[in-house]
Amino acid sequence: MKQINRQKGPWFFLFWIVLAVIILMMFNTARQRTLEVSLEYSQFKQQIKAGNVSKVVVSPNIIKGQFRDKDGVLKNFKTVPMEDANLIKDMEDNKVLEFSGTERGGFWTTFLISWAPFLLLIGVWIWFLRGMAGGGKQAMSFGKSKAKLANNDSAKTTFKDVAGCDEAKEELQEIIEFLKNPAKFQKLGGKIPKGVLLAGSPGTGKTLLAKAVAGEAGVPFFAGSGSDFVEMFVGVGASRVRDLFDNGRKHAPCLLFIDEIDAVGRQRFAGLGGGHDEREQTLNQLLVEMDGFDSKEGVIVIAATNRPDVLDAALLRPGRFDRQIYVPHPDIKDREQILGVHARNVKTDKDVDLNVVARRTPGFVGADLANVVNEAALLAARKNQTTVTMKNFEDAVERVMAGPEKKSRVYSQHERKVIAYHEAGHTIVGKFLPNTDPVHKVSIVSRGQALGYTLNLPTEDKFLHSKTELMSRISVLFGGRVAEELVFADITSGASNDIARATSIATSMVTELGMSGKLGLLVTKKPEGEVFLGRDITRENKHSEKISELVDSEIKNIIDLAQNTSKAILSEHRDKLDKLARYLLERETLNAQEIDKIINGQELEPLAKEEPAKKDDEQGSLDGGGDKKEPVIKGTPVSENV
Repeated sequence: MKQINRQKGPWFFLFWIVLAVIILMMFNTARQRTLEVSLEYSQFKQQIKAGNVSKVVVSPNIIKGQFRDKDGVLKNFKTVPMEDANLIKDMEDNKVLEFSGTERGGFWTTFLISWAPFLLLIGVWIWFLRGMAGGGKQAMSFGKSKAKLANNDSAKTTFKDVAGCDEAKEELQEIIEFLKNPAKFQKLGGKIPKGVLLAGSPGTGKTLLAKAVAGEAGVPFFAGSGSDFVEMFVGVGASRVRDLFDNGRKHAPCLLFIDEIDAVGRQRFAGLGGGHDEREQTLNQLLVEMDGFDSKEGVIVIAATNRPDVLDAALLRPGRFDRQIYVPHPDIKDREQILGVHARNVKTDKDVDLNVVARRTPGFVGADLANVVNEAALLAARKNQTTVTMKNFEDAVERVMAGPEKKSRVYSQHERKVIAYHEAGHTIVGKFLPNTDPVHKVSIVSRGQALGYTLNLPTEDKFLHSKTELMSRISVLFGGRVAEELVFADITSGASNDIARATSIATSMVTELGMSGKLGLLVTKKPEGEVFLGRDITRENKHSEKISELVDSEIKNIIDLAQNTSKAILSEHRDKLDKLARYLLERETLNAQEIDKIINGQELEPLAKEEPAKKDDEQGSLDGGGDKKEPVIKGTPVSENV
């Protein structure tokens, strides 16, 4: 890279400027030479006597000047000088306006004048060839590893910067102990794992864990990506793998971190014709290098992926990646710790309770929580606040889950009413069904692509889901569509997302969870995951048409039962549905306390005097937007999928 940077410096541009000037000078010289007329010395004398010569320059080797031909055109001429003592007298007698002479130069002067341009071109050409030689060195380094070495000064990440995932940190603690004190394990005959595979969903902190291991151990840390090894040129990937492990041996003890290893470690023979030869050659070299490691060398490979199911079996066997560590989604305690880490440098108000924020973010990973803290700080800065308040955190959670508010979106009065009843239907069904997540907020203010939303947040993390709970969740999803049909005797496209999610839950109940009375404990779900040509192209359905029909029938029975449940609840509590929709039209957003008051038959406190006027103004603007087409309404946000 140094050679490339040198070429693009000032000398690089100066080279092209000088070259352009030389070419221009040579072009002008050649052009002038083409216009010169060669005269015999006798002809030159005749032109002088005829009075046609206007300018003469006498040199030891040549005479040049200007004359007018018989047509009166001024031309340049040149001739070879002769021993002529009368030349000056003839020029004076025939009134030559301008004549002069030049001093005879030495050998080097003549040489430089004649050959300087060519010598300069030769020098430039040599300089250019040297640059090409430097580029050749860069080409020779094409097979070098792109993994970067992080020194001890920059690798300051430790386990203090990694909140949650205590089990994963405990597993990695042995790696750190070995790198710090390998004799402790070797004297007992123990061998440290040669490779550690970190697997988990995107954003759970796999890369951060690897950096923390290097920071805790205080050893060199080579970080690269799986895509860095794969190139279009054959053999480059394998060469880079060899170079990476050679660098690791030179800096032992050290850590080699390969992020997104599935880019190079996918199963072999998974394509038509044997697959991608270059990628498989790279993988083969990786397998050889990992298996050839001696545990005494102190070089440990840490890899991260969110698709461990597509990795080659030879890569996962003991002796290569001996230990596989799953980095899970953080639970409520971990989420609170993660929020605390990201909020260390944020000026939070006294009313901020990170435990409450953690309870309202089930299913969030570390990257999501970092985004929540950042969004809260941005919202506070937008309002010119001095600190970040709890209200900012609540708005940030909703912003991350459902998107930013779009209060400027204009609806017709009828659409606004449909949205209010749709969201009220979700809320009423959720309130009168068992085993449902409490409703935290309901709003008809558009967020993202949703025209309205009902926010259900669980009180605790759940890892098991009962059949009753899943049936209740489907019924809640259908609450919006049923409310539209019940109130307006018509349906809209707003429930498309609700129907899709309800169908997905019902399909999982029948095909993989064994919650169908007719099918029993029979898994009929098709295998998921990455499809590899050559391996899965002949995948067939193992079930008969009769079983497939029964699966479809059971899914429809669940859907119909949930829909009837929603219809019965909304018909019984129609007065509460109307009242909740009326308050939504008036206030646009209701929190959990206000919803409970409405369900219990209590009236809410009237809005301030300036609020109704504001609503009236908004109402007037809404009436003009009846022809506006909007995207479908999202249903109740569910933080966990079955």
